[in-house]
Amino acid sequence: MSLFKARDWWSTVLGEKEEFDQGCLCLADVDNTGNGQDKVIVGSFMGYLRIFNPHPVKTGDGAQAEDLLLEVHLRDPILQVEVGKFVSGTEMLHLAVLHSRKLCVYSVSGSLGNVEHGTQYQIKLMYEHNLQRTACNMTYGSFGGVKGRDLICIQSMDGMLMVFEQESYAFGRFLPGSLLPGPLAYSYRTDSFITVSSCRQVESYKYQVLAFATDADKRQETEQQKLGSGKRLVVDWTLNIGEQALDICIVSFNQSASSVFVLGERNFFCLKDNGQIRFMKKLDCSPSCFLPYCSVSEGTINTLIGNHSNMLHVYQDVTLKWATQLPHIPVAVRVGCLHDLKGVIVTLSDDGHLQCSYLGTDPSLFQAPKVESRELNYDELDIELKELQKIIKDVNKSQGVWPMTEREDDLKVSAMVSPNFDSVSQSTDVEVGADLVPSVTVKVTLQNRVTLQKIRLSVYVQPPLVLTCDQFTFEFMAPEMTRTVGFSVYLKGSCLPPELEGNTVVSYSRPTGIPRVSQCKFRLPLKLICLPGQPSKTASHKLTIDTNKSPVSLLSLFPGFANQSEDDQVNVMGFRFLGGSRVTLLASKTSQRYRIQSEQFEDLWLITNELIMRLQEYFEKQGIKDFACSFSGSMPLQEYFELIDHHFELRINGEKLKELLSERAVQFRAIQRRLLTRFKDKTPAPLQHLDTLLDGTYKQVIALADAVEENQDNLFQSFTRLKSATHLVILLIGLWQKLSADQIAILEAAFLPLQQDTQELGWEETVDAAISHLLKTCLSKSSKEQALNLSSQLSIPKDTSRLKKHITLLCDRLAKGGRLCLSTDAAAPQTMVMPGGCATIPESDLEERSVEQDSTELFTSHKHLIVETPMPEVSPLQGVSE
Repeated sequence: MSLFKARDWWSTVLGEKEEFDQGCLCLADVDNTGNGQDKVIVGSFMGYLRIFNPHPVKTGDGAQAEDLLLEVHLRDPILQVEVGKFVSGTEMLHLAVLHSRKLCVYSVSGSLGNVEHGTQYQIKLMYEHNLQRTACNMTYGSFGGVKGRDLICIQSMDGMLMVFEQESYAFGRFLPGSLLPGPLAYSYRTDSFITVSSCRQVESYKYQVLAFATDADKRQETEQQKLGSGKRLVVDWTLNIGEQALDICIVSFNQSASSVFVLGERNFFCLKDNGQIRFMKKLDCSPSCFLPYCSVSEGTINTLIGNHSNMLHVYQDVTLKWATQLPHIPVAVRVGCLHDLKGVIVTLSDDGHLQCSYLGTDPSLFQAPKVESRELNYDELDIELKELQKIIKDVNKSQGVWPMTEREDDLKVSAMVSPNFDSVSQSTDVEVGADLVPSVTVKVTLQNRVTLQKIRLSVYVQPPLVLTCDQFTFEFMAPEMTRTVGFSVYLKGSCLPPELEGNTVVSYSRPTGIPRVSQCKFRLPLKLICLPGQPSKTASHKLTIDTNKSPVSLLSLFPGFANQSEDDQVNVMGFRFLGGSRVTLLASKTSQRYRIQSEQFEDLWLITNELIMRLQEYFEKQGIKDFACSFSGSMPLQEYFELIDHHFELRINGEKLKELLSERAVQFRAIQRRLLTRFKDKTPAPLQHLDTLLDGTYKQVIALADAVEENQDNLFQSFTRLKSATHLVILLIGLWQKLSADQIAILEAAFLPLQQDTQELGWEETVDAAISHLLKTCLSKSSKEQALNLSSQLSIPKDTSRLKKHITLLCDRLAKGGRLCLSTDAAAPQTMVMPGGCATIPESDLEERSVEQDSTELFTSHKHLIVETPMPEVSPLQGVSE
């Protein structure tokens, strides 16, 4: 326990998810008991008014039920609470509550109950004022030197001071040059209001000057006011403090002098009545609230200052006398007399932590034992350190850092996708062309072995697939408990998702408090986004996949996509996606090949991947383990590069649109300022077509904003298609070079580093950096290339030529024997056995041109990506071309 820590006398937490500010706390004898005991009055932005009378049995007790005297929901947010003599005809204390559009004055009273529950407290509305302007804050006092009553002054958000003489409205005045309201306080000794303007200067206005100035409701001068009945509102004195103020407090402990305390963002100031600085103090931490109070030393003033470091400092003038730690950041601090204990410090945080504490220390009774002094043998310590490092290295190599078995035993996560669509589709507000969008239900089951806390289940699918619910939270799960949650998945949008695989991640805490994460993947059915369709006779893009087994009937591979009118066509099948695009799948009768063809290159990915997965599952069920697929055609890099260029063009277009929108917004604000100056001018002047220019600029801003949104939608669709094409290229490279699963994972990490594309960090520069790293490490030819460092800062490139050349060079290195790995130790031997034709990484445009020429023969772009061997009898369908 810290020596300098606030001693908790009484504390409580107010409500749930309520917010508070510096005006929400007040201490006063609001029920007029006359015994000198203060009550704690708290109002919240949620509209709850609470009155507490803390009397703990022992120090540090929390709030008891009898401590809460009153709790009322006033519906409107409470900005400030004050206690004073606000009702005419009596000097009893009443409670003033300031809302954003209303000022209410209540009487708080208690009636003695007849049962053991004790005194019953209630509030009675004495009067209220409906405000014409939105209120910011208020202050009160005996304005004009009145005796026995308090008047209220409210400052509005547009800088108007509204004075209320208890039940009646007196007058309202606009502060000159007001832009944003600041803190407001009243000085009884000088009969003036003190505030801090948006010009960052302290300003003082005499009450008499405000009372006789021009009425704020009559902005235009009348003949009578010109004759002298109304006066211009002038400031009494000003002081430039150079920073925005958080609060103002005026203290006067004798009739001879008073001080004005101003809390700034970095300093706090003490001023005289005439605005001269008595002293100022530069603060080490950002302050949050303050409260000046009387000092035991004559001629000095103590000040409590709370800051954002959970500290409460006590200053005597500019000298720090005490520092105490709080459990929260205070936004309001008061000092009062509670339960016959004088000087209790009451603090309130913005999230409702209310604490009554006092200053003091707890002496530590712990004494450190004497350290046995002995000489150290550094040679023995070095030997022991090397042995421990060897043990740690062996353990990390053998079983890894985390024991996976224990984590799996804690919680088992399983996901089951319904084999049938929902009877009532959850995609009620989604339309994709003329097709009805189906939805499918996924159920996730959680089975735990031990007690788990704070379980949070998150589900993710690839957009444009959407979920009806993606977050589930459980506070507690008892041992051997099973929880099942369900949600629906459907397609929202005209483009296709790059993957049909979903992922569920469960984060939880073990009984020991250790956080853990478990995940489970599930695969959505192809029929969720695809329907049976007519096979296409022609196609712009074709792929041929070779296998080492006899072709399988497509009806057995895709039983849900058989066309009823073409029952005899067992070697050809058509697919129609919900977006409208079509894909045709053909199986050869004589050779062990399958062909996928479509008008769009990226549409080939889902059907190709689904074909390979279903072939592997089919042969696994047959007990055949040596099934393999391969690709021997030309790598479709040209089609892939076209998608990259289109995506990059949309990114550049988005940057240009945002720059143009920013320019038009600056122009729009400049015209607004000019018009506002013309309208405020007392002498009418012609607008000189500024209104026409404002209207035209407004239309341009709206049109540019619509263009930015449209470009963002197009960019999202382009990025989705680019990811599908990237998946297809990675699959073809893996089949072409017979890469292992680890090598394919490295390619996926390099080509698909981002889940979403942004202007700050885009796909092109990220992938270029990853591929350059691979070319300079595991695919490098010499150690000199491995020593080259990449740029530490990624920025959008000028064009895509460098990226396309690096992708071509990557395929060239793989074709000449290079292999992917992450370890530099494992990469070094591979660079020694690579064929001599493996070129170094080009560091200039001239080298890149030479590499591009060398790779032209290997990667020739074709629109028909098929092998040279003809495929007769590829389909019995009449007219289907090769």
